[in-house]
Amino acid sequence: MDFLLYFIAGAGAGILSGLLGVGGGTIIVPILVFIFTSLAFPAQHIMHLALGTSLATIIVTSISSARAHHRKQNVHWPVVMLIAPGIVLGTLVGAWLAGQMDTFLLKCIFAVFVLLIATQILLNFTPPAHRQLPGNVGISLMGTIIGVISSLVGIGGGSLSVPFLIYCNFNARYAIGTSSAIGLPIAVAGTIGFIAAGLSAENLPGFSLGYIYLPALLGIAVASMLTAPIGAHLAHRLPVPILKKLFALLLYIVGLKMLWSLL
Repeated sequence: MDFLLYFIAGAGAGILSGLLGVGGGTIIVPILVFIFTSLAFPAQHIMHLALGTSLATIIVTSISSARAHHRKQNVHWPVVMLIAPGIVLGTLVGAWLAGQMDTFLLKCIFAVFVLLIATQILLNFTPPAHRQLPGNVGISLMGTIIGVISSLVGIGGGSLSVPFLIYCNFNARYAIGTSSAIGLPIAVAGTIGFIAAGLSAENLPGFSLGYIYLPALLGIAVASMLTAPIGAHLAHRLPVPILKKLFALLLYIVGLKMLWSLL
């Protein structure tokens, strides 16, 4: 049953990643928190394991999604190369910070972030597209910020990189495709960071590699690899604005439920 839930979570995350450019980690993290809690994992490690495992699964999701968008010529690879060093630095710093925080604080950060993203989607707020990309320093700084936040909430960065790219005059599909590729350095650096942060942790469940829970990684990765191209294909056929609003409502439920669990 647990592996089936991992598979379902991965399938949903893959479709959302390809379809909307956001959503994979925001769905995977709360599902993993629910499953790990039901399995009676040590409470102090549950959120760390959920974040680390989520980032590890995004390696597969981002590769699959980026390949699908690349075939449709939706990825601006020079921007990916420019932002990647800042992304890697920020993600490693964020993973280290997460390792110093307790589960309560990480849940608060995740819940507030999810509610903010839901509000942004529901209000359809996007920054005005009236400027070009900043210089190398600006891109590196933005990459560092995206990386830190992505580690703290276990996402591939699409919720941040898509609005940034739209602000820099990318059209929505180009921004989503480029964001899917940006997710790869976030996921790789985040995985390394959470493995390192968890190596000295005590009482981790079996089959853990640092803060990565391998059975969940396997089930989610296999499913997301299969469904990410479907999401990228559907992005050209379905009413994405309507789907985003429904997704925003789901995020409100997820964020409020997590906050309620802390009371």
